Amino acid sequence: FRCLTSLFLIIPLYSLSQKMYSVGYANQSDLKAFVVEYENQCDLKVFKVDYPNQANGNKGHWYFVDYANQADKKIYFVEYSNQSDLKIYFVDYPNQSGWRDKSKQHLLY
Repeated sequence: FRCLTSLFLIIPLYSLSQKMYSVGYANQSDLKAFVVEYENQCDLKVFKVDYPNQANGNKGHWYFVDYANQADKKIYFVEYSNQSDLKIYFVDYPNQSGWRDKSKQHLLY
């Protein structure tokens, strides 16, 4: 029983997914993000995936859902970088995604 309980506590750490929902107001969000113009300015390089099952782990593979209740995180895109919790840069290929500033990883757990 003890082993089974430990397993249920560990599984969520490995099955994190990054299903996002873009909200219209900052007070509705879990996270405020700013999209930077250049890769070297970001905390996280993000690749938008086509299917929810491709958005596993905390490695910058995001799937945008249609409804807030389907999301792991609700995100609000701010107008200025100093208003953001996280600076992101959208990449063209999945192997380009990932954290540049690992101190911000906790924002997506």
